Amino acid sequence: MNVDEFDFELPESLIAQTPLLERTASRLLSLSKDSGAIGHHRFTELADMLQPGDTLVLNDTRVLPARLLGVKSDTGAKVELLLLKQIEGDRWETLAKPAKRLKLGAKLAFGDDGTGNPLLSAVVTGEGDMGSRVVEFQYEGIFQELLDRLGEMPLPPYIKERLNDRERYQTVYAKHEGSAAAPTAGLHFTQPFLDQLSAKGVNIAYVTLHVGLGTFRPMSVERVEEHTMHAEYYELSDSTASLLRQTKARGGRVVAVGTTSARTLETAAARFPSGDVQACSGWTDIFLFPGYSFKLVDALLTNFHLPKSTLVMLVSALAGRDHVMNAYREAIDKEYRFFSFGDAMFIY
Repeated sequence: MNVDEFDFELPESLIAQTPLLERTASRLLSLSKDSGAIGHHRFTELADMLQPGDTLVLNDTRVLPARLLGVKSDTGAKVELLLLKQIEGDRWETLAKPAKRLKLGAKLAFGDDGTGNPLLSAVVTGEGDMGSRVVEFQYEGIFQELLDRLGEMPLPPYIKERLNDRERYQTVYAKHEGSAAAPTAGLHFTQPFLDQLSAKGVNIAYVTLHVGLGTFRPMSVERVEEHTMHAEYYELSDSTASLLRQTKARGGRVVAVGTTSARTLETAAARFPSGDVQACSGWTDIFLFPGYSFKLVDALLTNFHLPKSTLVMLVSALAGRDHVMNAYREAIDKEYRFFSFGDAMFIY
């Protein structure tokens, strides 16, 4: 299967640059994975599409203010680090700019403590591909407090506008810090809307997947099957596993909110092929593309994704490539907003 089969022309004007004033004010395109039928709705109409006994699964990861702007200690040249994954202690995997100038042993400085010394220092201890660097930080105090003070939200490169309220790049239920990007399908929810769904009899469950390097890496292969996903850490609790088992036993639907939730659920399904899903955690590099048969996920709420991305391929695995490409063409024709701060899509 060729990567180019998942390409499409997207007008730049449809790339949402800022979040809507109200989280639930976005539009919602519905797509039947069986017939390909398309519907156009407001996001709040999702409440009419979910039924009592369905289980909505949300990713409760929290985005780190992981973008650090600093200088090389010896030359004063500007540098940027994007924290991707805590390896151990104060050692982190990062994306670095300009990476070619950050060789082993390079020393970096971030912020000023008021006496001319940096609040946060780092040294490059490892080099990887595509601009990745392993750095070890040195500091006094608490690292998370320094990161909150010095760091910026790691908005995707297609967003050019500055985000005034960093909480708008967090879901309202974000809990466990560790992501380098938001699980953006969840940005549409407010707590009152979740309460409304619960009152209807829709179960609310949570998983955690810390979004990492794979979000930022474009596919560099021609054949889909040759792509390797970057591993990301996930957790699925006892309470969520129990709710998933009950939902399936009673004939309800498991509705994943976002591709990260879907990947977590299908990772768990692969670990427990009998269907008796249990609590689990670890690292997943699962890659879902057409030809894959979903084991746990029955429906998916997601945003509109980049051309030729692994996310478009995951959506196509659930609904079929032709159905998805047709839905994307209609979304473009009707000027839906795309990507992180864009509109939503419900595949059922």
